[in-house]
Amino acid sequence: MSQIRRAAVFGAGVMGAGIAAHIANAGVPVLLFDVTVAAAAAAIDRLRKVEPAALMHGNNADLITACGTDSDIAKIGGCDWIIEAIIERADVKRGLYAQIEAARRPGSIVSSNTSTIRLVGLVEGLPKSFANDFLITHFFNPPRYMRLLEIVAGPDTRPDAIAAIERFADLHLGKTAVRCKDTPGFIANRIGTYWLQCAVTRAMDQKLTVEEADALLGVPVGVPKTGVFGLIDLVGLDLMPQVLASLAGALPKGDAFHAVNSQPKLLKDMIARGDTGRKGKGGFYRLTPSKTREALDLSSGTYRPLRKPALQCLAASKRGGLRALLAHDDKGGKYAWWVLSRVLGYAAQLVPEIADDIDAVDTAMRLGYNWKYGPFELIDRIGVDWFTERLRADGIAIPALLETAKGRSFYRTENGKRQYLQVNGDYRDVARPEGVLLLGDIKRRSSPVARNRSASLWDIGDGVLCLEFHSKMNTLNPLILMMIDKAIKLIPGRYRGLVIHNEGENFSVGANIGLLLIAMKLRAWFAVGVLQRHGQKVFKRLKYAPFPVVAAPSGMALGGGCEVLLHCSAIQAHAETYAGLVEVAVGIIPGWGGCKEMLLRNKARKTPPFGPMPAVIKSFETIAMASVAKSAAQAKELGFLRESDAITMNRDRLLADAKAKVLQLAANYAAPAPAKISLPGKTAYAAMMLALDGFRLSGKATAHDVTVGRGLASVLSGGDTDMTGQLGEDELLALESKAFLDLARTKATMARVAQMIKTGKPLRN
Repeated sequence: MSQIRRAAVFGAGVMGAGIAAHIANAGVPVLLFDVTVAAAAAAIDRLRKVEPAALMHGNNADLITACGTDSDIAKIGGCDWIIEAIIERADVKRGLYAQIEAARRPGSIVSSNTSTIRLVGLVEGLPKSFANDFLITHFFNPPRYMRLLEIVAGPDTRPDAIAAIERFADLHLGKTAVRCKDTPGFIANRIGTYWLQCAVTRAMDQKLTVEEADALLGVPVGVPKTGVFGLIDLVGLDLMPQVLASLAGALPKGDAFHAVNSQPKLLKDMIARGDTGRKGKGGFYRLTPSKTREALDLSSGTYRPLRKPALQCLAASKRGGLRALLAHDDKGGKYAWWVLSRVLGYAAQLVPEIADDIDAVDTAMRLGYNWKYGPFELIDRIGVDWFTERLRADGIAIPALLETAKGRSFYRTENGKRQYLQVNGDYRDVARPEGVLLLGDIKRRSSPVARNRSASLWDIGDGVLCLEFHSKMNTLNPLILMMIDKAIKLIPGRYRGLVIHNEGENFSVGANIGLLLIAMKLRAWFAVGVLQRHGQKVFKRLKYAPFPVVAAPSGMALGGGCEVLLHCSAIQAHAETYAGLVEVAVGIIPGWGGCKEMLLRNKARKTPPFGPMPAVIKSFETIAMASVAKSAAQAKELGFLRESDAITMNRDRLLADAKAKVLQLAANYAAPAPAKISLPGKTAYAAMMLALDGFRLSGKATAHDVTVGRGLASVLSGGDTDMTGQLGEDELLALESKAFLDLARTKATMARVAQMIKTGKPLRN
């Protein structure tokens, strides 16, 4: 079986429905089974409303068919992949497998989404024909967003079945498949559960607050800001006893997990009263009716206002990094060391028991728990020898793998290639699947063609350059504009085209509004105007460059970041691209050609309604509402991507796909012809102002919203024009500049910019 053309999922709970939704996101029809058709249909209805959205586009729900196990199981005969995601009981799963075996087509692949039960126990008593086609495919929640897929194969599993699932998961689901040994908890949950237990029980023993524990084991370690207690709230406190009981029953007596496996009375009481985290009334954190956050006092069990941690070790870590945190002698440093020494030592003990190599373990923890660094990457950051000697000083047994790494590191760069230390003491290249091109790998083996503090140009081969942003949060500033300009001048005659891409968390969150606020406070309106018009000129040159420019965004592409996309020849977007023109939130309008490009995009749309007025109104709605696409598919619907733009599901393949797009376009590339557009002028302006007045009267728009909307309407209507004339791009840009600068001069806009910088939240004034 080499292709997955139709799938089935048994179990319409949160995980099963989420898996079905993501298979539908890949464009593959899927049958979703529950006990009854009605229960499955209700799960599909919930998928349309759940947040964060399980579906990349609402229409994807049409690819999911509700089925009942008793009435419709014969339908799985047409499926290539059958996934079981029911209750975590081996006997119940085996009962379902007997039914599946009787109804499925020979050679179809069957897998379990179990996170705790070993494969050997799942196939017990089932025919070898079933075991040949069976494996474990452990998705992480939510299935759409978490990139890890743990795969466990049995001794009888067909290699081509494993390869088929790995390929489908990679290309169509955007997953990184990591092969695990058939051991309890596999990789990520084996280490992750131990980490959570160490952190929770030690925080209680040491009488830390939840805020202190999360601050210590969050950002300084490279863990999401949720930290430990915030993560448990997200997952759900009620799930922890099940996971703990499963691991306790499966792990050997000498495993370090048993020493921290306890459920304090406080947690039992919280679960009993429904304080199970975000899905319950609250957890270790909760929102009050007035929307302020409170934290649980671990001693009294009552809620109180949040307290900002005041630990000297946190200040030390900002100056000296993770080792400075762990070496500090205050209670925070002692806590962080106690937890990390045990968790990282535990990970070192488990290789090769749970996986063949350290790279699989690090990948699983990065992608399954959103750690920035895996356990062995963290040990490298601390220092292998320092970490080992500190363990020895504390009387902790030294894992053999740490002794093997003595005097070395777990990872190194050799001849421009990233390598990892194997159990036998030799180093091995980190393997990349065919078709994967990572900018990080290119940067290890080469120097930039050009570079400044905020952007670089890299030669990625075959005559293609890559423009990388690397300012804070990839915000756009004069240095980035300078590098775009440099690329436009450098490429003709020497290179074939340009990819704009980076491997940051977000493509770009927009222009650096801190620079705007400084200019506002200094009343340096001339400088504001110069930068705004310079951005317009650079982006226009980008659009009309004599070579193809392909943007390859992932994550957020907001404001100026979205305007970059709008001026490229084509876009190869990661499926999880969140694009939007959000400038109205800070009291301005898109000022680098975004208004102009949205008008042109909406006028050129091939879907009704057609004509100038719908194009104006559609652009106005999108920009005035600060609409942000929740996926690349939705970005097409909003007009930030063209229908012809392509989507890549696996982020690791994004750069290679974008480079291929450049080469395809370069074969016969001609810059676009200058655009002109006819606009309704005062008629359209009056219609937009009427809509704004309605929003104001209903309380949906503030006074400054109306002011900003008036400026936007003056641009999108075309100003003093009518349908008998045509406006060129420069005329639209002039209207955009005037409206942008007029708004920038207002005190209300200055207040919005200041609020956004201070809190990250928009001001409603």
